[in-house]
Amino acid sequence: MGPVARLALAARHGFRRIVPDPFVVAVLLAVVVLVAAMLRGTPPVAALDAFAGTGLWRLLAFAMQMALMLLFGGALATAPPVARALARLAAVPRTPRGLVALVAGTSAALGVLNWSLGLVGGALLARAAGVRARREGFSLHYPILCAAGYVGLSVWHGGLSGSAPLKAASLADQREVLGARLADAVGAVPVEATLLSPMNLWITGGLVLLAPFAFAAMVPAHDPAPAPCPRTAVPAPEPATDPPARGLLDRLEDAAVLSAVLALLFLAGFARRVAAGGLDLDTVILGLWAAALVAHRRPSRFLRACDENVRSCTGVLVQFPIYAGIMGVMAASGLSQALSDVVASVGREAFLPAVFASAALLNLFVPSGGGQWAVQGPIVLAAGERLAVDPAHAVLAVAYGDQWTNMLQPFWALPLLAITGIRARDLVGLSAVWMLFAGLWILAGLSIWGP
Repeated sequence: MGPVARLALAARHGFRRIVPDPFVVAVLLAVVVLVAAMLRGTPPVAALDAFAGTGLWRLLAFAMQMALMLLFGGALATAPPVARALARLAAVPRTPRGLVALVAGTSAALGVLNWSLGLVGGALLARAAGVRARREGFSLHYPILCAAGYVGLSVWHGGLSGSAPLKAASLADQREVLGARLADAVGAVPVEATLLSPMNLWITGGLVLLAPFAFAAMVPAHDPAPAPCPRTAVPAPEPATDPPARGLLDRLEDAAVLSAVLALLFLAGFARRVAAGGLDLDTVILGLWAAALVAHRRPSRFLRACDENVRSCTGVLVQFPIYAGIMGVMAASGLSQALSDVVASVGREAFLPAVFASAALLNLFVPSGGGQWAVQGPIVLAAGERLAVDPAHAVLAVAYGDQWTNMLQPFWALPLLAITGIRARDLVGLSAVWMLFAGLWILAGLSIWGP
């Protein structure tokens, strides 16, 4: 057994003993942040108002978006044509290591295109790969497939949907985040200098290529505790059957033409949104909705699939407001700024690694790329201006830190956990091993390009 596989086994067993349920993590983080805010001098009533008065409700639209993405993504996955396509893709590799590498590489590639595509696509492929592993009798620990399917969230911020680079590319958005004086001093940072720069192509492209090899190396030749796709968590999808129509009204309510008309309207809207502004979260949801309607054909099948998948939205609906409250307390108490201000005290040579580290730590408490950029962007770019650091490099260092600790933060894992049926404690140890390799690669890239 190789050293990477031994490390993965040790992390798997170790983290299973110490990682609680994501809901427990959210509550503990809320308590820690509230206490820290009061220790910094924030009055208890002000901290409570920032948490439960206004904070809890800041991500309601986002929570609804994530719930719909889970609902329609799950409905799409259970449609017989999609289930067969995923099964065919999962059938390509001939070995357990090849299967894990396929899931990791696909998730990473999709994550670069769009973070939500990487999250849902990686989870769906991991589930299909788990079904194949169970059928073939592979000696393979199912959660390693799920960890491989989560890789997209460790590369997304350097990809085409990266919040910080896209926000920094517009002078109007810069002024909104940084204020007029600093925004005019820094100027807009075009994507050619961030997402399409040699530094990002090297770092993000390298992560995409590294992920399949790293995860393949994590698979032991003979797993002492294989768990290939638990039947209770991930049943093989079965074709839906329809009750016989009893009359004209029944036939109309379940007519395939109704799904077709709605799907055509959604697809037309999807095409216009992509042409106007590329992929965003709403556009991805619209595409998933249309695809699920087409794949199930009849309204009754589509609604039945949604009904079966609606339970997967529980974690999102319950926990996203708690993290929104945490974000509110972090901003109102100055904790976010205090953490980011540490960056300004380091020298020019250590600036980028310090930005990366502070962004990684802040992401544990503010697990939103756009929200984190709003909090950290002004401090980082102001400090970078004083130290004469390329603002594009500073933006990317924030992006890399934000995505890196997603491998430890259960906030973004909730959709994957719901789709795959595993627990956070089964995932985090394995994703932490990948996080180690990814962190070394990112730090090496930041060192090569320098400030």
